[in-house]
Amino acid sequence: MNPHVEQLIDMALAEDIGDGDVTSEYFVPANKMARAFMLVKEDGVVAGLDVVEAVFKKVDSDIVVKRLLPEGSRVTVGARPMEISGSARSLLTAERTALNFMQRLSGIATKTAQFVAETKDAKAEILDTRKTTPGWRLLEKMAVVAGGGTNHRMGLYDRAMVKDNHLVAEGGLELLQKSIKQLKQDKPGVEVEMEADRLEQVEAFLQMEGVDYILLDNMTNEQMAEAVSMRGSHDKPKLEASGGVVLDRVSSIASTGVDFISVGAITHSAVALDISLEFVEL
Repeated sequence: MNPHVEQLIDMALAEDIGDGDVTSEYFVPANKMARAFMLVKEDGVVAGLDVVEAVFKKVDSDIVVKRLLPEGSRVTVGARPMEISGSARSLLTAERTALNFMQRLSGIATKTAQFVAETKDAKAEILDTRKTTPGWRLLEKMAVVAGGGTNHRMGLYDRAMVKDNHLVAEGGLELLQKSIKQLKQDKPGVEVEMEADRLEQVEAFLQMEGVDYILLDNMTNEQMAEAVSMRGSHDKPKLEASGGVVLDRVSSIASTGVDFISVGAITHSAVALDISLEFVEL
């Protein structure tokens, strides 16, 4: 388990449990054992199983967790992705934190899968963005992959993304080219993406060395198709559509021939998937 994710789990449990689960302590016998299932209550894609297991194990290492479905499984109402057994007190103490993680991450995986399904007949891949819940980025990007999507950069450190705000200072293409060459020299593994909101910018960026991606920002489908045509038969730089991407439009965007479509909504607007913990008789 990633140390950052472990820290996040510790924080979530501390937030919920505080100095003790008074309900379980006073109303559930200490020696009572229990068995429960994660129960899916609406169609979707499940994600976050590693985290859920870690939550239960953090509360009580004697809890037995059995996965019945793999990460990223498409599920329908009534599916049981996981079985958990052990001390009833421990299961009840961990329940809400485990569900919070699983519902949120499964919601992201489900929304991602919806966008992926709309682009299945095109080459375009669905990308996430940095529009994530603070502290949850690693988990939410894992959920995007579970839903069939692809991760964009993790943060400011693993790809240079030169947007309009970075171009406010005058300097022209010559200074841009110099900066790209310096970056490639200092950090050979870091890719460069240039944002273009006009076809004239696309044309200019296509002539530059070291540009790995061009982001087509809030362009019409016709403009994006023209950008693809301008690139010709080359497969680089890759072209990424961004801005105004909604489910009803994503199929038509993919048909323009772009390589990637970034969608902030798959993380910042995903609705939690309805999942509960269902206790059964031993």
